Amino acid sequence: MCRRACQALVLGGSLFASQWALAHPHGWIDISVRIITNEEGVATGLHQTWRMDPFYSLVILEELQQVPGASLEQGLDQLGGEIRDNLAAQHYFTEVRIGDELQALGDVTEYTALERDGRLTFMFILPLTTPQPLSGQVLEYQVFDPTYYIEMVHEEEGGTPSPQALILNGEPDCTLSVLPADPDPEKVLQASLLDADEEGEPGLGRHFAETGRVDCR
Repeated sequence: MCRRACQALVLGGSLFASQWALAHPHGWIDISVRIITNEEGVATGLHQTWRMDPFYSLVILEELQQVPGASLEQGLDQLGGEIRDNLAAQHYFTEVRIGDELQALGDVTEYTALERDGRLTFMFILPLTTPQPLSGQVLEYQVFDPTYYIEMVHEEEGGTPSPQALILNGEPDCTLSVLPADPDPEKVLQASLLDADEEGEPGLGRHFAETGRVDCR
């Protein structure tokens, strides 16, 4: 249906590839996360919103609008499905821990791709395979491209994470924070030396990942 936009994966395991990029990272995605809990304060999943950077959004939205015989909405629907399918193979770029235990993640069945304020936006609900009570626990998550081709950062206001970048509605009453990445200088140098057609070492993106923290102790 479309040429570049619907090739939603992958160069070096990343979600997107850009021929104009010169060094890692080649673009960024602004993310916000809402922790989903039930009436008993049990976490069931993470509702994530990803806003692609303006340049990438412009390229993709223009291409979708040029597809003969298809509306922008139809193109976004198809693109959303391809993004979801490709992310599934990458564990949705997400790791979730409660305490020291890595949580298994379920399949994404609720998702949408749309244009919002000129930005390509992908929204989805990532369920925990086993819902977990939050009371007395600390939940932490990281969202990152393993190859660091794309940088994932929480939405900001005035240079700091926005209050809407991480939210928890309902029980229990928890302290929310977004912890900045603190990569080793050697990793920073390693990333800066990668050319556009080179892949980072597996797991490089983890060193540059912010950590969302939900402290319910």
